[in-house]
Amino acid sequence: MELSILTVCYLIGSLTFIIGLKMLSNPATARKGNLIAAAGMTIAIIGTIFLYEENEKKLGNYLWIFGGIIVGGVIGTLAAKKVKMTAMPEMVSLFNGMGGACAALISIVEFNHLYSAIEIPGYDQMPFGTLLIILLGLIIGSISFSGSIIAWGKLNGSVKDFSFNGQHIFNLVILAVVVVLAGLILGGEFGDPQLIFFSILGLSLLYGVFFVMPIGGADMPVVISLLNSFTGVAAACGGFLYDNKVMLTGGILVGAAGILLTVLMCKAMNRSLKNVLIGSFGGARTTGVVAKEQGHYKEISLSDTAVIMSYASKVMIVPGYGLAVAQAQHACHELEKILEGKGVNVKYAIHPVAGRMPGHMNVLLAEADVNYEKLQEMEQANEEFSTTDVVLVLGANDVVNPAAKSDPASPIYGMPILDVELAKNIIVNKRSMKPGYAGIENDLFFRPKTSMLFGDAKKVIQDLIAEIKNL
Repeated sequence: MELSILTVCYLIGSLTFIIGLKMLSNPATARKGNLIAAAGMTIAIIGTIFLYEENEKKLGNYLWIFGGIIVGGVIGTLAAKKVKMTAMPEMVSLFNGMGGACAALISIVEFNHLYSAIEIPGYDQMPFGTLLIILLGLIIGSISFSGSIIAWGKLNGSVKDFSFNGQHIFNLVILAVVVVLAGLILGGEFGDPQLIFFSILGLSLLYGVFFVMPIGGADMPVVISLLNSFTGVAAACGGFLYDNKVMLTGGILVGAAGILLTVLMCKAMNRSLKNVLIGSFGGARTTGVVAKEQGHYKEISLSDTAVIMSYASKVMIVPGYGLAVAQAQHACHELEKILEGKGVNVKYAIHPVAGRMPGHMNVLLAEADVNYEKLQEMEQANEEFSTTDVVLVLGANDVVNPAAKSDPASPIYGMPILDVELAKNIIVNKRSMKPGYAGIENDLFFRPKTSMLFGDAKKVIQDLIAEIKNL
């Protein structure tokens, strides 16, 4: 009877994961979807703790189990409440790395169980299927863990980009050695299985580091998405090991969603997934690029900006990482409402890789209660720029750089961008003329229709609101 109840718990958990993932596709239902999936996970965890039996024995160790849940829950809650929106990408990377570490630890524990069983008479070789899943969980989970930690460090500025000549080959050699060592264990052709197993662990961790180290600039959203997929696959391996349906379902959903998002990100940036897998995505792309001699840029005052925007028919706002740094999303929404009060049609143009993680701008604007219907995907926005009177670029850089279309020598050449240059007037808000996250200068800033409005995004928008009210 208890087994059937546990099965029902797992079924409920699996269904809530699917429903929650579906609801996450729409900002209007995303919060509720997250809560539904969390509730399903809670049911699955409680069911496992109290109903799971093996050899007619329950889990026990309740003090350790609930102690870990309480400690982890408190740390997670405090971290989530205190994190700033600008630091959200690195928190996602850090938490994702913890998932990979858990999967790797599961593989280590289960390998030790198998290794101990070899000493029992009748055990001349480890079970092939079980061992294969253990090794997959170890390799993928370790790569996800070390890669995510490096991504976390790169996003918060504590780890710098690093690459060297022949790194592609070096990475592939590490992977080849890992595969060969795994094959030795699977084939039973080994001397000391523990030594080989932990060598695989060490090399997998090393590969994760060298896989992410050279990646920089605007490419980080793709890496975060790919590492998230790795963690899902590693978790699914744990589900296979324990014949745990809810763990398997959750891992497959995360893995599939992550790889689909990775492909979409690569398409949005005109990059090759193959280059991501060998650890060269975005690495040292500016090497050998000669800076062009640019013309002069022109500045615009707050009062002139207020007049142009107030008497426009359509205004398109392009948010970028600078908006997140300034925590200006609420002020931006206030600007939108004031302009609409004057009869201006205001929309937002969202590039799929704007910010530091997939959906970063969507999350920011949703936090400020911006209507989801006002958010235009890149394809939609590009169709409307030609009929837009004013485009206000807030902290975005590489995703609006025309060099991606016109300059074959540019490191971002071929990357789809927001065609803001088609609008009648472009106003760019930045702190300075420094290059964006990809480290290259933006041709847009020197175009005749572009005006620069320097300053902190939040203060500039607040001052702009005051100017518009005084008109």
